[in-house]
Amino acid sequence: MTRIPEKDRYIMEQAIYLPMLLTVLNRDLLTIKKSNFKLKQPYIDLVELTMKTIHTELRKTKEYMQKHKMKVEEVKRDEAFTMYLFLYNGYEEYHNYFNPRLRNRVQELLEYYLYRRHTG
Repeated sequence: MTRIPEKDRYIMEQAIYLPMLLTVLNRDLLTIKKSNFKLKQPYIDLVELTMKTIHTELRKTKEYMQKHKMKVEEVKRDEAFTMYLFLYNGYEEYHNYFNPRLRNRVQELLEYYLYRRHTG
């Protein structure tokens, strides 16, 4: 049973997902820049604008976590799971995340930041 309220756990999970999302977008940006697209600048602009938005969200997340004495650390990773240590108001909790679930959540966030947030 977790002692972390749902809202704060969501924020702590954002501290996991948003850096992963930035890693994916950085790799994609390099791929786009090396590609043979005739008009690649619009794609580059879209990815860079999305990354800027995510950086802003990540900064807000980190500020909130620092203010509320929250921290997330990756402890262990294997083929199937990644374990994180959540530090929350003096409490320590270990949370295991199924790696395909992490990937799927990052994909959901990628879809959201690239286009769903613009469609309401």
